[in-house]
Amino acid sequence: MGHHPARSARGSWQYSRVTRADLDKQPHEVAEMFDGVAERYDLTNTVLSFGQDRGWRRATRAALGLRPGERVLDVGAGTGVSTEELGLSGAFAVGADLSTGMLRAGRKVRRDVPLVAGDALKLPFADEAFDAVTISFALRNVVDTGAALRELARVTRRGGRLVVCEFSSPTNPAFRRVYMSYLMRSLPAVARGVSSNPDAYVYLAESIRAWPDQAALAARIAEAGPWSRVGWRNLTGGIVALHRATKS
Repeated sequence: MGHHPARSARGSWQYSRVTRADLDKQPHEVAEMFDGVAERYDLTNTVLSFGQDRGWRRATRAALGLRPGERVLDVGAGTGVSTEELGLSGAFAVGADLSTGMLRAGRKVRRDVPLVAGDALKLPFADEAFDAVTISFALRNVVDTGAALRELARVTRRGGRLVVCEFSSPTNPAFRRVYMSYLMRSLPAVARGVSSNPDAYVYLAESIRAWPDQAALAARIAEAGPWSRVGWRNLTGGIVALHRATKS
């Protein structure tokens, strides 16, 4: 879905707002879609995950092994709820996101959390500026996964850490079938009750179903380079997986 122009009564062009992106993930569509869900995004995620999102954020912070005084970049930070969690470690945490609507919503409630506009494919930071980088539930929304992983490596010092927190594939076959049914049927229905833009959650469900499983994503990270020692850990039965790597 792109911008679809429609003539107004006076003959000038008007543009419809993007309510959901397509799986080709054009950056302007993804950004505009998230602009549309920003105001109630955190609440919707908590409802849809049955409160599991809080534990996933804590697990991401723990996997990064942050120490006081270190610098960590949180890409795809949205409203900064994940960045705020990272800051509990004592590290200096900076959030970056493509959606200005998400950033505005975050700045209203998290005035002390540094949030900057930034594209995962062209981050506004110097080489090796951070001790660690993380991206939560956003890598699958980037049009070029390999390029994003290389850009994350660029801003990370040698020996620095990467943690990707992303939806994955449940390890139990029976549970996986139930989960996929929930994604495609129940999740959009629940979103209609709590989200400011339920159509966006149809895209999100489709993007989760199309995303590679744990081993395939680990291979992508290793192939992108210069990431080494790539491993993963399942959360919530594999609904989410943490992938961790070190910049060589």
